[in-house]
Amino acid sequence: MAENTRNRRVAIACQGGGTHTAFTAGVLKRILQQPEPHFDIVALSGTSGGAISALLTWYGLLLGSKDIAVELLDSFWRDNSATSLWDIYLNNNLVWLSRLNSIFPLPEISPYTYPDWGQQRLKQLLEKHVKFEKIKELVNGSSPLFLVEAVNVLSGQFTIFRNAEVTVEAILASAAIPTLFRSVRIGQGLFWDGLFSQNPPIRELPDVKPDEIWIVQINPSTSKNEPKSIEAIRDRRDELSGNLSLEQEIYFIEKINELLKNDLLANGKYQHIEVKRIRMLWDLDYSSKIDRNPGFIQELIAYGETEAEAFLRNGSNK
Repeated sequence: MAENTRNRRVAIACQGGGTHTAFTAGVLKRILQQPEPHFDIVALSGTSGGAISALLTWYGLLLGSKDIAVELLDSFWRDNSATSLWDIYLNNNLVWLSRLNSIFPLPEISPYTYPDWGQQRLKQLLEKHVKFEKIKELVNGSSPLFLVEAVNVLSGQFTIFRNAEVTVEAILASAAIPTLFRSVRIGQGLFWDGLFSQNPPIRELPDVKPDEIWIVQINPSTSKNEPKSIEAIRDRRDELSGNLSLEQEIYFIEKINELLKNDLLANGKYQHIEVKRIRMLWDLDYSSKIDRNPGFIQELIAYGETEAEAFLRNGSNK
């Protein structure tokens, strides 16, 4: 009997986490550069910054080139870094004020009280790297699935944007952290960061029948020490919130796997899916999630490449 040499079907889900998702860019770069891979990427999903790196990868694959995807990941994060004198000054002050807030509580200002220059800058960066108007003509039946999610501020409903539905507004909505950015209007809805819904989207990935789901996890599941400072408490609260839906959806997949193992789901609709994680293990503070220092971003990207190398070699990065 001939040996089954079919490549594994892999879906990659990318968690959000601000600037820390430069780590995700490094992970995806290394995966894309794997020589003679024994896997095919059949789906990508993401939330917030994870959605951006997943988008750049997916768009490169739509264009038929892993090399283009790698170039897009590099160029976006390079352009997103603070390099001009004004941007460096602004970045340093924002990070400093965020850390100062953990010692001396500072008044918070609604993003509706000042111009939405941050969102507009991000929109310009996204449109520079992705021609959103071309997505509909590039997507076909053999294209990888792409999912990005945001939450409707008024109705509380979770909304998935997939494939040709993905617009620059959908990506901005998934990255609309309420304390930093205004909600994003799409149609009749107003949307906030996907952190409040699925971080990252996983439950729809079984639709493309992957053999494995690889999760790029930014928020740590555990904490070594009790958080006591305001910043540490805020950071841990953010981590727990971001992991809540993740753990629930992983539990759902593992429960299906258990039922299949016990022959309790034998109708052919479901299949065993192995869930693996590529974790960011650095212990970084909350304020560093907004730090766009070029050196810091490049360190995160290099770290992501190193961890992905360990994962591809051993099936785990820890």
